[in-house]
Amino acid sequence: MQAEDYKNKGLNLLKKGQKGIVHAIFSRFGLILLLLIVQVFILFNIFQRFKEFLPHIFGGAVLFTFVMVICLLNSRINPTAKITWLIAIMLLPVFGVLLFVYTQSDIGHRALKKRVNDIISNTKGCLPQPEEAMEKFTKENRGAASLAHYMQRSGCHPVFHQTAVTYFPLGEDKFEEMLRQLEGAGHFIFMEYFIVDEGVMWGRILEILARKAAAGVDVRVMYDGACEFALLPHDYPKRLRALGIKCKMFAPVTPFVSTHYNYRDHRKILVIDGHTAFNGGVNLSDEYINQKPKFGHWKDTAVMLKGPAAQSFTLMFLQMWGIDELQMEYAPFLSCPPHPVKEAKGYVIPYGDCPLDNDKLGERVYMDLLNRSQEYVHIMTPYLILDGETETALKFAAERGVEVILLLPGIPDKRIPYALAKTHYPSLLESGVKIYEYTPGFVHAKVFVSDTREAVVGTINLDYRSLYHHFECATYMYGTDCIEKIEEDFQSTLVKCRQVSMDTVHREKLSVKLTGRLMKVAAPLM
Repeated sequence: MQAEDYKNKGLNLLKKGQKGIVHAIFSRFGLILLLLIVQVFILFNIFQRFKEFLPHIFGGAVLFTFVMVICLLNSRINPTAKITWLIAIMLLPVFGVLLFVYTQSDIGHRALKKRVNDIISNTKGCLPQPEEAMEKFTKENRGAASLAHYMQRSGCHPVFHQTAVTYFPLGEDKFEEMLRQLEGAGHFIFMEYFIVDEGVMWGRILEILARKAAAGVDVRVMYDGACEFALLPHDYPKRLRALGIKCKMFAPVTPFVSTHYNYRDHRKILVIDGHTAFNGGVNLSDEYINQKPKFGHWKDTAVMLKGPAAQSFTLMFLQMWGIDELQMEYAPFLSCPPHPVKEAKGYVIPYGDCPLDNDKLGERVYMDLLNRSQEYVHIMTPYLILDGETETALKFAAERGVEVILLLPGIPDKRIPYALAKTHYPSLLESGVKIYEYTPGFVHAKVFVSDTREAVVGTINLDYRSLYHHFECATYMYGTDCIEKIEEDFQSTLVKCRQVSMDTVHREKLSVKLTGRLMKVAAPLM
């Protein structure tokens, strides 16, 4: 088939997949929504039927609640989340306790947890640590090297050198380079994204993927099951397989109540032939390249890795792809390491964060950067919903003289997270943290840059969902050539922002203040 034939076939696929109100009502999405509503209705009626018995068991409920509060205080749950659960249990002694026991019991993802932990354990040796890279890194900065040791402990996240890193200050820049790199694929293309949506961006990519698959390239696409609920038809993987593309949904949405809903695959990974990898905040949807304006100008970022470090993203993809596979081969994709880029400076550590273990790697990398910073830490994040530890780290860095700047959206995409972010403003401003809001639109970038020597670009937001509840990934960089460009981009973005002050905080809309304060209690559960 000619390129034009693949393009037409891909466009036809997209047209068939377009969704409207009728499709939403009569599709599997509508069925799931209906079943969820029915379940809520049934639960409500059960409580109504037995409400006359509540006075008889009030004493027992109080005692039971007291015992649960003691157990909660002695648990290993995040301290901020403990406060949320304490309030829920005190206000709703029966339902609150049942909800707590249910969410902590791992119902709905026990098998997933075991499988993920087994995969991580069994693949820890797939990418050995290059000794030369670690020795040089330790000599250059012992503090940063200690962070690398911790990252290696939590999974297979080696330190690499001789890897070239390119920074993209906008989604449009990443998209253009993605298309160029995809055209050069000869062996395999692995794509793992939180959001895939039909439009210009995905249409252009899909045409290349179909053409490459027909030429014998191993093309695999994985997206989060939440897309099925809002964006794509249930049979979309089957439609891609018709084009020769292997496709999976991670954790498809089901109509049964399950704690599994928390554990979404929020990663954004593209790997080409094991030598080139993309990572960052950009999903495969038109708003990320400003083709479909949603909340003003969409500011996002990404990085491209060329060299040995790209293998880490190959492994991360295969680990997630293999969750539902009986047997999984890693060696064919990892046995031939890419050629080092001799002129590339610095060190690179791609890493993934898993919500099913006890290592909150994403949060701890951020906190380590804050604690070791000497001059500045500049941060871009779309959401600011902090636990006590992260907020303390931000404040402490500012209080010891480090310039801490938070760059947040000026136009929010969600009202409640936007209001919750505002609740942190007074405390942070009092400690000297500077806060700016991006006037032209929405910031979706997840960037930390510190002291013109260290940076992180990835998928990890400063909120509970990213730090505790999602599968995430990022790229840690030390001394790479692109770090100066990351800081330059931060400064050029900063001039388009309005600065937040105590005066602007006091003048905030009453509705925003009330929403933030009322929802604060539920923030760890969002």
